[in-house]
Amino acid sequence: MRNPLRRVSCGILLAVALVGQASAQQASVGGARPVARAFPLEVAPVVDGDVLNDPAWAGAEPITGFIQTQPDAGQPASQRTEVFVGFTDSAIHVGVVAYDTNPQGIIATDSRRDSSLDDTDSFRVLIDGLLDRQNGFVFGTNPASVEFDGQVSREGAGQSISGGDGGLNINWDAPWMVKSRIGDFGWSTEMRIPFSSLRFGTDEVQSWGFNFERRIRRNNEIAYWAPMSQDRDLLRVSEAGTVEGIRPPRQRNLQITPYVLAKRQEGGELPNSENDQEFGFDLKYSVTPSLTLDATYNTDFAQVEVDEQQVNLDRFNLFFPEKRPFFLENAGQFTVGNPQEVELFFSRRIGIAGGTPVPIDGGLRLSGKIGGTTNVGLLYMASEAVPGLASANNYTVARVNQEFANRSSIGFLYVDRDGDGSLLGNGGEDENQTYAIDGRLGIGANGLLQAWAAKTKTPGLSGDDTAFALIGDYNNADWTASLKLTEVGANFNPEVGFLARTDYRKLDTTLLRRIRPENMWNLFEIRPHVSYRGFWDSNDFQETGFLHFDSHWEFQSGTEIHTGYNFTHEGVKDPFEIVDGVIVPPGSYDESELQLVYTGDQSQPLNLSMRLVAGGRFGGDRVTMTPTLRYRIGEKFSSEFAYVYNDFDLPVENGKFTANLARIRLSYSFTPKMLIQILAQYNEQADQVSTNFRFSWLQSANSGLYVVYNEVDERGIGASPRGKEFIIKYSRIFDVFR
Repeated sequence: MRNPLRRVSCGILLAVALVGQASAQQASVGGARPVARAFPLEVAPVVDGDVLNDPAWAGAEPITGFIQTQPDAGQPASQRTEVFVGFTDSAIHVGVVAYDTNPQGIIATDSRRDSSLDDTDSFRVLIDGLLDRQNGFVFGTNPASVEFDGQVSREGAGQSISGGDGGLNINWDAPWMVKSRIGDFGWSTEMRIPFSSLRFGTDEVQSWGFNFERRIRRNNEIAYWAPMSQDRDLLRVSEAGTVEGIRPPRQRNLQITPYVLAKRQEGGELPNSENDQEFGFDLKYSVTPSLTLDATYNTDFAQVEVDEQQVNLDRFNLFFPEKRPFFLENAGQFTVGNPQEVELFFSRRIGIAGGTPVPIDGGLRLSGKIGGTTNVGLLYMASEAVPGLASANNYTVARVNQEFANRSSIGFLYVDRDGDGSLLGNGGEDENQTYAIDGRLGIGANGLLQAWAAKTKTPGLSGDDTAFALIGDYNNADWTASLKLTEVGANFNPEVGFLARTDYRKLDTTLLRRIRPENMWNLFEIRPHVSYRGFWDSNDFQETGFLHFDSHWEFQSGTEIHTGYNFTHEGVKDPFEIVDGVIVPPGSYDESELQLVYTGDQSQPLNLSMRLVAGGRFGGDRVTMTPTLRYRIGEKFSSEFAYVYNDFDLPVENGKFTANLARIRLSYSFTPKMLIQILAQYNEQADQVSTNFRFSWLQSANSGLYVVYNEVDERGIGASPRGKEFIIKYSRIFDVFR
């Protein structure tokens, strides 16, 4: 394909044009959806979890009739759930009574903010305030009053948000309140969600998209108000119900979050200890109810948890997820490409160089929706120069995405890095640009076609600087099928993006079947599947082949066993050092391996997970085991011990070696807003021990008091720490107009 950018772009434009001609109306897929009405509250409920005795809810009509997706898809929920939706002049209120005939069986596994709600009794609400049927916000809780919130963009299709939950960006944090309580009736909860934390239209009276999810963990039961087939989940915004009669206020919203920070560093490469004090702020302003301007000055991310260490036992780039909140908010709006493979914009390129933080002067971001169907995202950031490590850079990202009916859209992305050339040392051009177009076409309720095409511009590189992907997905209650074609040119160079490898063509395909047997070994679902992934360079030399046969056996308790077998091919063109002193020579290596996975019932206080891969690798043998042991006490204390064991025996000099990692994480929640956590890691190959201690006392969203201690020992276990860092940071959200 000599000009993939032009051909794919024309294909996207033609497909979306056909969609626009077929329907100018936004349509909900899957037939009639349930409709309810919001209740105008004369008095705001007291957010204490006591819905049944709160007079504010008197006269409100409950929303009921939840339908299961599991274990008995299509059947009414085993327990009654009543949901009340009301509003005042400042907030949406949601009251929930989760009746339970066995309140002693209620499970609450965690109270940490944004902790998973999959293995606990829980309730989540999806709110699509713009009624665009593609985007929205999720708020959730459990009987321990956990605060869980997240952002959905494009129904999460084709996205993998760093640190997220599938396509749900749980790093989006908003000011809101929730409180739960357990009683002899079951459990209940009350949520207060300010209008300023949501995005909505301008009409005086509005209808919003809503869906509610309830989980009853002891039954492994999931039920929804707007019924879903068993392959769907809450992120399926297009199939949500509707709540009418909402009257949001005509309001202004301006939030300023200043921070102060004190830091002390010693050891490592520092000849003397250093003390530092910093000040900065974030600002959030609602230009319209659906369009938000964010600003940041002297940005600092000292409170963010450190990366989990990885060992690279191949010749391709490792992916480390973004964890910094400013970049993760609205991250789905800027996402274009194949997750963790070809990401055309990857925010870790801003403010981080070679794994080392680079000072960020500040930045602006304008994001949201214009006209009901047009998403816009504009980002500008400026970072300082660090001698020998990074130039001073200005980053500009522009994103426009036009939505159509049935999950369809077309968009454009522009990314620019403009450096001062200080790192080059020769006055050369220090810049890079990426241009991209992308689109998707929903086909009925189950089909989705996606495509993107991109070109980069880099001084000194010309020609063969394009990339594209064509992706087809089909997903219903019984089958999942996908086909993905990707091509990346040798000179394609998105410097503010991520590339796992360059100069390749890729074929990736999967076929999966879902079977729910009756009365068979206490099984809930069996998922046999086959997949193939192959990479070839521009000369048709195959670098990677991976043929995977597997079946997932999921039991009613949530325990899973995966039984797989892989046939692999590795084409090594140039020798590479797999670990220090061990060279893998060029050649073609055809191997096979056994793959077994066990995941215990994670709702239990003590559970074990294990992944085992054993077979051939680069002409020799390797065994990889990754056991993870978790233990918790109630919803307050949780611990995790993970070990990555790699044992290689290659037919080369020094080819018998191990490359292991160990990680232990301990956390204790005094309250849902007060947490202490310790993360300690050991890397055998680097002979390095690192420790990260964090204490957080949140006030609203992710603002509050943080105390952080980091140390790194690069001389092995038992040696004195070489580098120490102690940080105290305090931030607070001020709502200027309230």
